[in-house]
Amino acid sequence: MRKFAVGTAVCGALALSALAVPSAQALTPDITFSNVVVNSGKAITVGTTNTVIVPVTYTITRSADVQFDDVNAMVMLYRGTSFTTAQNVLGPGDAPSCTAVNDTTQNCTGDISITPQGDLYEAADATTWKTAGEYIRMGDDGVDVIARNTGSTATIKRAAKLTTNATPEPVAKGKTLTVKGSLTRATWSSGTYTGYASQPVTLQFRAKSSTTYSDVKTVTSGTGGALSTTVTASVDGYYRYKFAGTSTTAAKTSTSDYVDVQ
Repeated sequence: MRKFAVGTAVCGALALSALAVPSAQALTPDITFSNVVVNSGKAITVGTTNTVIVPVTYTITRSADVQFDDVNAMVMLYRGTSFTTAQNVLGPGDAPSCTAVNDTTQNCTGDISITPQGDLYEAADATTWKTAGEYIRMGDDGVDVIARNTGSTATIKRAAKLTTNATPEPVAKGKTLTVKGSLTRATWSSGTYTGYASQPVTLQFRAKSSTTYSDVKTVTSGTGGALSTTVTASVDGYYRYKFAGTSTTAAKTSTSDYVDVQ
């Protein structure tokens, strides 16, 4: 399935026609894109509800017969081997802001808006996406829309949630403390967070008198993402779980749970 997030400078019909143009087709390279960086090079984390505005920076260079005033140039993301076979397309967002470097080159800042309820459909969307530069040229003969692969990529990951609950509280010194929790992640197809099983999660502890956490042990998440382990209570302090993340799911650290040892 393919979806287009429509920006202020381009209508849906134009975006569709742009993607129908193979990058290898013999078109005059009036505008070229370079130095494309999405989200400052960091992975994009998307949950189930909030729209994520992703910053994009890039450079555009014009040929001699094109004036920048006649062009709207922007960057979008697509998943697939090519434009024509893309399983999903994201962006562009608002019209970019560009600053001249010289007469033929501009540095631009734009964005891509990702709304999970409407733009992401399945687990396969948590992967590496490719970037495409698209420009709309306003000429004497009408409007030309051209899109090309820029050679850059960006990764989209599913947001994770992680909880920690230590019991009993308070606990006697030397007694067993049970630390439970839950690891879940965004499931875009249903718009909910679902359990993430078979994942290594680190239990950490910080004594009340300390400012740093230390690793206690590794716990593997079970059915529904459930976490549970036991430790021996020794001093007052804070317990928390920490998930390092995977190629498809973002890292997450839970809120700490304070335990009074008596």
